[in-house]
Amino acid sequence: MAIQWFPGHMHVTQKAIAERVKDIDVVIELLDARLPGSSANPMLAELTGHKPGLKVLNKQDLADPERTALWLAHYNAQPDTRAIGLDASLSTPAQRLIAACHELAPNRGGMAKPMRVLICGIPNVGKSTLINTMTGSKKAKTGDEAGITKLEQRIVLADDFYLWDTPGMLWPRIIVPKSGFNLAASGAVGRNAYDEELVALELLATLKKDYAGLVEARFKLTESIADLSDEEALEAIGRKRGALLGKGKVNTQKAAEVVMHEFRNGSMGRITLETPEEFMQWFAAGMQADAERAAKKAARSKKKKPQRGGEEAPTATPRPDEPDAA
Repeated sequence: MAIQWFPGHMHVTQKAIAERVKDIDVVIELLDARLPGSSANPMLAELTGHKPGLKVLNKQDLADPERTALWLAHYNAQPDTRAIGLDASLSTPAQRLIAACHELAPNRGGMAKPMRVLICGIPNVGKSTLINTMTGSKKAKTGDEAGITKLEQRIVLADDFYLWDTPGMLWPRIIVPKSGFNLAASGAVGRNAYDEELVALELLATLKKDYAGLVEARFKLTESIADLSDEEALEAIGRKRGALLGKGKVNTQKAAEVVMHEFRNGSMGRITLETPEEFMQWFAAGMQADAERAAKKAARSKKKKPQRGGEEAPTATPRPDEPDAA
């Protein structure tokens, strides 16, 4: 299952960022610390060009601290980039963001040259909550649902520091299948774009590999989930939580909702779904698969071109496993 979600307002946001970034000094990208690679928007690099970037790993209190350290090192090793972690326990996040932005643009500051910053991020990454914490007011709408913020707004963090908030934005086509599942598991994708049971099964596959003990402890499982299939693990969780239909059959839809909810609110413990090394492998495989799809599409288009004499070349019928990449 390929997970894709790009509502119309995201296209508007894309154009707004391209226009706004011309006058911006630093671009802040808010990432989900539980999936830092999957939550990084590949389109931003194209939109923001050479602008210095601050990667903020938000919700780090929900993430695996060892893996967070790996991701911070990964991003801090990139040119013109700083990376910091934030979480709900920080009472003065604005000071950290302002200081990091001044490191990236040391020549900006003061009323004559105020710092101009654009903050971007995927839906439901906690951007609005962070902004409300920084400003001490409810300037941005919040909610446990993707796509709450719809309009750009300017926020003054200091007399010489202006922050432009943009709606959460994904990208038109997710080429890394695992990223699609991780984004859906985190709540960054609208619920109409994926099957919750499939996403929960994929999530359990990752948790079984890296955090089996946390899952067993949270749901009080008596068996080792490493010995269970993903479907069996989901059913075991459903039984423990009373998600049952008639005759003792498990309501797998309800069990999937439980798994997703417990991951999102951190009830299972501190979990990160990917390491930098894993994500780079997924990304390379996704790029290769995308190139192969593009080559097949080009070959089909070439066969459709009219032959000499006005005869039309036979049309190649795509196989079910070769979807059009358009």
